[in-house]
Amino acid sequence: MWLYLLKRIVLAVAIIAIAVTLLFLMIHAVPGDPAVTLLGPRATPEMKAQIHQLMGLDKPLAMQLAIFFGRVFHGDLGFDAFSQRPVREIVFEQLPYTIELIFVSILWAVAIAVPLGCYSAIRRNSLIDQVVGIMAVATIAIPSFVIAVYALLIFAVTLRWLPAIGVGNGFWDGLAYLILPAFAMGIGWVGYISRLVRASMLEVLGENHVRMARSFGISEWRIVARYALPLAILPTVTILGVGIAWLLSSAVFIEVVFARPGIGALIVNAVNTRNYPIVMGVVLVTTVLIVAATTLSDVLNAFLDPRTQEKL
Repeated sequence: MWLYLLKRIVLAVAIIAIAVTLLFLMIHAVPGDPAVTLLGPRATPEMKAQIHQLMGLDKPLAMQLAIFFGRVFHGDLGFDAFSQRPVREIVFEQLPYTIELIFVSILWAVAIAVPLGCYSAIRRNSLIDQVVGIMAVATIAIPSFVIAVYALLIFAVTLRWLPAIGVGNGFWDGLAYLILPAFAMGIGWVGYISRLVRASMLEVLGENHVRMARSFGISEWRIVARYALPLAILPTVTILGVGIAWLLSSAVFIEVVFARPGIGALIVNAVNTRNYPIVMGVVLVTTVLIVAATTLSDVLNAFLDPRTQEKL
């Protein structure tokens, strides 16, 4: 297990380095001069050169990349040329809001989807199974930002049941402001996870160890909870790890629609203003989060099913 974990960590570091390098090159290929955005169209060449020097844009691209990785190795993400604040401070100031949104979204989605998937597998082809299947396809097909806009219009503007703009003050007030964004992000995952759990559960329920458990007269729900679900949940754990990237991309739209702080809204503003230090800081942090989530899901799968350790 420890050798498997070491391999996964080495692979994760390599993936982060390659991903950040590619994104660094792509960001600098985007047309536009951050000095013009910061100073305006009437900026003199001397003023532009000063901003380029401050942001490190006067150096060759390869040297800029080497300097960036050198700073990252020492825990330094550079300084924001607009506010003169450390990029690390700005990013980690906004990161908790996004993590909170993702965690609550996936938590309520899993809490509803797993029991629905199990029940649909046990009562296959029943009316409830068919209704759950139709609703699952519908929620998967509708983009999260469309659900966010309609949820905002219905529950916040028309019915005035829930607040929408901002994050609120305090725990309970913040929870009220979190309901609509978390609903918009998680509703698609309810359908997707429930269908995945149902398919995996049907496959596991047909295996020999489950049939033997039935022959001993064990109740169906105990068989599902103790013998079938630990195996049927493995594909869901893998998908949740990979799905962090999808959730982070969805957070960009959700945070803009609901005017919430977070790294999604932060990177939108940074790209619009060509704020390279902020963009690279957000890209690095989100890449680490995605790779860490996929690595954690692989390790958890290896713990639940030791046979997967042989595949790496």
